[in-house]
Amino acid sequence: MSSHIADSRAGAPRFAKLWTPTEVDADEPGLMRVQLGPSHPAMHGTVRMDVILEGETIRDMDVDIGYLHRGFEIQSENATWTQVLPYTDRLNYLSSLCNNVGYVLAVEKLLQIDVTPRCKWIRMISAEIARIADHLTALAAGALELGGFTPMLFGMQAREEFYKVIEHLCGARLTTAYTRIGGLRWDLPENFEAVYRRAEASLVKNLADMDKMLTRNRIFYDRMADTGVISQEDAIEYGWTGPCLRSTGVEYDVRKAHPYLYYDKVSFDVPLGHKGDNYDRYLVRIAELKESMKIIDQCFKFMEPGPVNVGDWSIVLPPKDAVYNTIEGMIAHFKLIMEGIAVPKGEVYGYTEAPNGELGFYMVSAGVGKPWRVHCRPPCFALVQALKPMMIGEQLADIIPTFDTINMIGGEIDR
Repeated sequence: MSSHIADSRAGAPRFAKLWTPTEVDADEPGLMRVQLGPSHPAMHGTVRMDVILEGETIRDMDVDIGYLHRGFEIQSENATWTQVLPYTDRLNYLSSLCNNVGYVLAVEKLLQIDVTPRCKWIRMISAEIARIADHLTALAAGALELGGFTPMLFGMQAREEFYKVIEHLCGARLTTAYTRIGGLRWDLPENFEAVYRRAEASLVKNLADMDKMLTRNRIFYDRMADTGVISQEDAIEYGWTGPCLRSTGVEYDVRKAHPYLYYDKVSFDVPLGHKGDNYDRYLVRIAELKESMKIIDQCFKFMEPGPVNVGDWSIVLPPKDAVYNTIEGMIAHFKLIMEGIAVPKGEVYGYTEAPNGELGFYMVSAGVGKPWRVHCRPPCFALVQALKPMMIGEQLADIIPTFDTINMIGGEIDR
């Protein structure tokens, strides 16, 4: 089920076909070349934009993502299947739990195992909490980059409460490594739902305050509406997914189109825009925050007590009492730590709905304890591809809000 959240604006996006490069000579009279970044505070560290301007109008630009060099893929090929988990945290570090869930689901697909019902519900709760934290970051940063310091504080205050929830869950705020192949690190801690409810109450209040200050704010609307426009056709051609694709009106959400875990057992809407501009991307994320809360409520309602790990010691570490007191437990523990999980030979592509879109893992197993090949399909990479054609003909000042609404995460792109 989808829900259109866009306002009553009419009109179609401004470019109807893929952008084709133009030969723009920066030495031409009236043109000026400007280097935006990599030290610019809005350029996310290593990113640099080579912009050719005619007055304030962008005639041409080149986006250089720089060299962050996380080395995720090659590191993963030199670690056991379980040791890859902390590396996934550092892809989109704003929503590490979503990366954890996506990775272990792909490995479990190779293993052809099904985790326990309680594990599935907890993974869904974890992923939606991470989605909320990620969206709040994008919304708050977007307000700040247009001069909205107070709504930024609303977003950061709400996000801080969810970081406390994540810390209560696994002991860490950003780099979580909470999931395990075949289950979870541990069950939900005591009074976890109560901790979450406090964060939820903070989100409801701060989201209402942010909505009042931004959504119908004349300055915010004029800066966001009709800027950074992309059509449905172009978004699909560039490989867009997630809130950015849905802002154009394309109803594609992996949780609906290809359900995993128990997403087919919960009810939620897929918010859609209709114009594919910065304002639609803002509205979609606001609406998705509410849908994530709806999903989490249903997870708590349907979840029942039970184990959170499969009972196979060739996949999941045995309990400590078995390790210390039985030869079988000691051997199983030793082999998993020293050799890793013996994942059967084969290749797999697993994909989930991360906050920025479809997060995919393509992996090849040679039948040993380490992956032979790991490749990550990060949603941000496809989004950044389209930034150049989106900005041709726009104003220099429009780069910053547009760059924010596509929510580029460097760790995902330079893997």
